[in-house]
Amino acid sequence: MDKTVDFLTPDRCCLFVVDPQVKLMAAIHKAERVIKNVVLMIHCAQALSIPIIASTQYKKGLGPLVPELAELLVDVPTGDKTEFNGLANPEIKKLLAALPDTVDTLILVGAEAHICIYQTAVGGLQAGYHPWIVADAVSSREKRNMRLALARMQTLGMAVGPAEMAIYELLHKAGTPPFKALLPHLK
Repeated sequence: MDKTVDFLTPDRCCLFVVDPQVKLMAAIHKAERVIKNVVLMIHCAQALSIPIIASTQYKKGLGPLVPELAELLVDVPTGDKTEFNGLANPEIKKLLAALPDTVDTLILVGAEAHICIYQTAVGGLQAGYHPWIVADAVSSREKRNMRLALARMQTLGMAVGPAEMAIYELLHKAGTPPFKALLPHLK
């Protein structure tokens, strides 16, 4: 057992919402599940005062964020990119540089698992972050590509788990104001 493994803590995390755009999500395997869990992760980040950043991939071509997420992310800094690795984009780099110094973990949600999520996670590793991929809040156009991407990221030592696992790890215990705020979303 690796004794150096830490639990997620809000002050060390940033939620990074990657490219859940209208035209892209229309082709994504289990898109409704992905959107539902991205919404859940946004509510979690808001309840725990975790910073959120978002990206779009060539917004002119793939369109805006899906409406369910756009309304929750209206005040969230969002960078438009053409790079698949979000951390290779100058605008995203500035957003990350503006985060508190305590942030060392990027919680990744969005699309596509085998392209932008994977490359952004690797870019995060290269930049010294600990990527935490929310498995049921990411997907690809093909289920097979999503499964292979999650396996590859785990092989590289990245944390991969479901939304509820991340949320309860961030909450640490029941009965707190953030727990009570999230409870309606977790039922």
